[in-house]
Amino acid sequence: MTVKLSSSNLATLPSKVSGPKYDRSSLKAGIVHFGVGNFHRSHQAVYLDDLFNSGLGHDWALIGAGVFEGEKAGRARLQEQDWLTTVVEQDQGHMSARVTGAMVDFLMPGDAAAIIEQLADPAIKIVSLTITEGGYFIDPASGKFNPAHPDIVADAQPGAAPKTVFGIILAGLVRRRADGIVPFTVMSCDNIPHNGHVTSDGVIGLARLIDENLAGWVRDNVAFPNGMVDRITPATTDRERGILANDFGLEDNWPVFCEPFKQWVLEDHFTAGRPPLEKAGVQFVKDVSPYELMKIRILNGGHATIAYPAGLMEIHFVHEAMQEPLVRGFLAKLERDEIIPTVPPVPDTVLEDYYQLIERRFSNPKIGDTIRRLCLDGSNRQPKFIIPTIADRLKAGKGVAGLALESALWCRYCFGTTDSGAVIEPNDPNWDRMQATAKAAKDTPGAWLAMDDIYGDVGRSPVFAQAFAHALNVLWANGARETLTRYLAGKL
Repeated sequence: MTVKLSSSNLATLPSKVSGPKYDRSSLKAGIVHFGVGNFHRSHQAVYLDDLFNSGLGHDWALIGAGVFEGEKAGRARLQEQDWLTTVVEQDQGHMSARVTGAMVDFLMPGDAAAIIEQLADPAIKIVSLTITEGGYFIDPASGKFNPAHPDIVADAQPGAAPKTVFGIILAGLVRRRADGIVPFTVMSCDNIPHNGHVTSDGVIGLARLIDENLAGWVRDNVAFPNGMVDRITPATTDRERGILANDFGLEDNWPVFCEPFKQWVLEDHFTAGRPPLEKAGVQFVKDVSPYELMKIRILNGGHATIAYPAGLMEIHFVHEAMQEPLVRGFLAKLERDEIIPTVPPVPDTVLEDYYQLIERRFSNPKIGDTIRRLCLDGSNRQPKFIIPTIADRLKAGKGVAGLALESALWCRYCFGTTDSGAVIEPNDPNWDRMQATAKAAKDTPGAWLAMDDIYGDVGRSPVFAQAFAHALNVLWANGARETLTRYLAGKL
């Protein structure tokens, strides 16, 4: 016998499932969030739920928003259960489930007029984002906002109904300025370096196309705090829904499964106030960049390190990759020899301890995180998570053999077959280009590094080019397993 998740059933949740300790009818919305996906619901929404459970911040509830047609399905699933979400934390020897209630509404994705109306409400003091790297209109070559993107150009036309998140945010700010209302803070919760600056560049960049005075007003009056976010949260499948129903007796249309660990480091820079999230475990700091760089290089760079050899070896889950001594060994050696030495000191943090925590998190067999997810979108992720580390190593005159091997493994993966010859399905927004370039690189390794929008100056380094070509040639001649064996033995 299972209980179907809804507000009316909160009083009769199964005994193993905890629910909100507050009266949801007392909540008032203070945040509009764009991009209501799994990560948001396992991270920001959980911190707010913790805060509400402690009796604090009840005027900071969430309203969901979105701009894509594809977001309507998620909204419908949540609407059926009164915007509630079950969050299941999984560790090797423990699993716990809780129902979170921080969301009180979800505006129809794509209904720009309704969203702008909500943003104009003085009660809304924060607009938060988890719109993924692709939602920020970043030019891969420059790493800067791309004002020539067709969607941005369209939003900048006089009288245009905005279609992008930045366009809707800007329209909301224009309304508030006209009405004499303090502007809301725009808070990115995406895993992007300097995410506040990136968001600011996007909103101000769009404003500049419309009206230089508007751009100046946004720059002078709107806060865009940088933040570092972390919690491994895989996609939801029928497997997760089945576990929740069978092990906990609860039916949820769209539960979230995640690891127990979570972290949020945030700059205390808000124009219209903020919830007291420090009471729920958020670290407020003056400068988030040391924490951000540590996470991006050691954790995200670590994900990239294990992804492609595991993909070539047809390993399905991340924890299974960590059970393979060659993959685990590659991660440890590359992190300690080449990645961690590029990370500056972080307040109150021992980098080796942080790496060991990452190793344990990757090894968690309960999460069900997939290698394919880690391999996804390398053309956007490698320039953020790996290539800057290579650049720092080259600048310092340090060795790059392991990082060159990581790049070679990515190239070999994009060829589109595993070491056994099985087909790798397209796994990058630019897959056709990546595959064609990987095929050219089999005989001419330099073709891969010639992707200037991805590698930039790193691709023009003779030192890196030589190390990359050698690693790729060894990979093609011997396969991933033997190549990793040689690397770990110091014989690559």
